Amino acid sequence: MKILVIGPSWVGDMMMSQSLYRTLKAEHPDAVIDVMAPAWCRPLLSRMPEVNQALAMPLGHGALEIGERRRLGKVLRASHYDRAYVLPNSFKSALVPFFAGIKRRVGWRGEMRYGLLNDLRVLDKAAFPLMVERYVALGYDTAVTSAAQLPQPLLWPKLQVEEQEKIETAAQFQLAATRPIIGFCPGAEFGPAKRWPHYHYATLARQLIADGFQIVLFGSAKDRPTGDEIIAALPEDARGHCRNLAGETQLEQAVILLAQCRAVVSNDSGLMHIAAALDRPLVALYGPSSPDFTPPLAKQARIIRLITGYHKVRKGDADQGYHQSLIDIQPERVHQTLSELLAPQEVPCTS
Repeated sequence: MKILVIGPSWVGDMMMSQSLYRTLKAEHPDAVIDVMAPAWCRPLLSRMPEVNQALAMPLGHGALEIGERRRLGKVLRASHYDRAYVLPNSFKSALVPFFAGIKRRVGWRGEMRYGLLNDLRVLDKAAFPLMVERYVALGYDTAVTSAAQLPQPLLWPKLQVEEQEKIETAAQFQLAATRPIIGFCPGAEFGPAKRWPHYHYATLARQLIADGFQIVLFGSAKDRPTGDEIIAALPEDARGHCRNLAGETQLEQAVILLAQCRAVVSNDSGLMHIAAALDRPLVALYGPSSPDFTPPLAKQARIIRLITGYHKVRKGDADQGYHQSLIDIQPERVHQTLSELLAPQEVPCTS
């Protein structure tokens, strides 16, 4: 069976979509699964053993361009896909499988996609509270009407990274082999409201450096100023044990280095979901966004959140745009939670 998946466009959503691929392979072991997604997704898809190949979606997020989607669909006809799964809920995302003439096209109804999808399922959001459950439910030939009907446990995302890759990439960035790495992911999409304050990160970094760890900061180029603020807030003698790699790594390198971390502390972000899929001990810090829909999917993940509900804000009302609920999460609590996660492991001596 040849399967085409139209994948999501966000890092976290892409990570959670792996649960569908794992489910499809469990249901159809001989299936060949190709995923069409933005080109930047390739480093993630290449580490999902269930995926045969990543097909680049050349159109930007939000672009309709029906003519180009028709052309893409006609090109894909030569691949003779047996079925397609459309994960985004948009009308336009269902066009390529339709134009490709794929016999069975599966997805949630979304933006009234009658005709474009011929295995059209109606989503009861209350019956599937988690995004990962909504993805996995599509993988069963008989329509599943609630998360309670899904086989347990769900097959959570799981990225593969080789040990030699970790060693070589850490050496490439000249990370000290004498101190285990704690990864910090201090950025978040849509501004500071979802970010734990940089000064809290700095306090935690100082404690962890005193414990014998080194700190590596991950993120995109726009997160680099936040990383610089964290380092600037450290005592001078601690700064040599904290590296700001935000904007310096490609996504591929960031994945490998996150796999090398002893543990990770992260805001609610795409990197948080990557760390979870790498099965790293993880402390996830939530403020106005809610873990009720897209939590980190890992047994070694611990969520710290002091409020309930979902608050659609992009800028908090506290200093520098931080949200008070994240300011109220004290570094001592994060340090304690991290120490509990690391307790079964060997804790380094201070050097």
